[in-house]
Amino acid sequence: MLTPHRSTLARRLRITATAVLGAAVIAVPAATATAATSHNAPMAAAATGLDDPAKKEIAMELVSSAENSSLNWKAQYKYIEDIDDGRGYTAGIIGFCSGTGDMLDLVELYSAREPGNVLQKYLPALRKVNGSDSHAGLDPNFTKDWKTAASETAFKNAQNDERDRVYFNPAVKQGKSDGVGTLGQFIYYDAIVMHGNGDDSTSFGSIRKKALAKAKPPSQGGDETKYLNAFLDARVWAMKQEEAHSDTSRVDTEQRVFLKKGNLDLNTPLDWKVYGDPYHIG
Repeated sequence: MLTPHRSTLARRLRITATAVLGAAVIAVPAATATAATSHNAPMAAAATGLDDPAKKEIAMELVSSAENSSLNWKAQYKYIEDIDDGRGYTAGIIGFCSGTGDMLDLVELYSAREPGNVLQKYLPALRKVNGSDSHAGLDPNFTKDWKTAASETAFKNAQNDERDRVYFNPAVKQGKSDGVGTLGQFIYYDAIVMHGNGDDSTSFGSIRKKALAKAKPPSQGGDETKYLNAFLDARVWAMKQEEAHSDTSRVDTEQRVFLKKGNLDLNTPLDWKVYGDPYHIG
């Protein structure tokens, strides 16, 4: 069994389209400084921001430093535990939850691609426990089978693709639409990871709306640094609405550090701290 990550209990709720509870806990680990995986290959000429494979790897590492106290996101495909947050099992590179629908979506995708896989037999149970913290039909072997599936490339790719579909791609798309660069797109991504892209008062959409009330984004002729500072101010407010996220170091000693240095392209080397721990990407 994996040792719980330091920030496990501080993972933020995120909204998913099929969630009955309306939220799930995020655990997006991040990357080592390696080439992008093959499923990200079709980026080519369009990859001009955070979707550039090298920048995407940096984004994965940055998020993982906050969520998992580690830069090794690829170690998290097999992660699974019930962190007693009322959402059942939390698992994988983005914290897919059995109680909120996104784990069900993932296993459905995996099963469509790989019929007869070790997790497919749990689909009826996952449908029944959705919206609750129940393990009915999952115990005692679900965690073991999850880890078995996580050794397979097809399941890793399914996790990657769901992460991109629900979190990464929407953040990059909105960032480019607002005219912010690579750092701004990462700031959006980290916010969606923690707060979700729903319509509640602390969601990404509400955070962005608060920022727009204070400053114009570059797409509207505004100053990029001023706008991103306004967004981070709104993000800090949202984090402080929940005790588990009252530590805002992932903003204060990470994202604002890059912004104050004018590193709008998120160029390396990068040095930052989360929860007081130092990290470096060369």
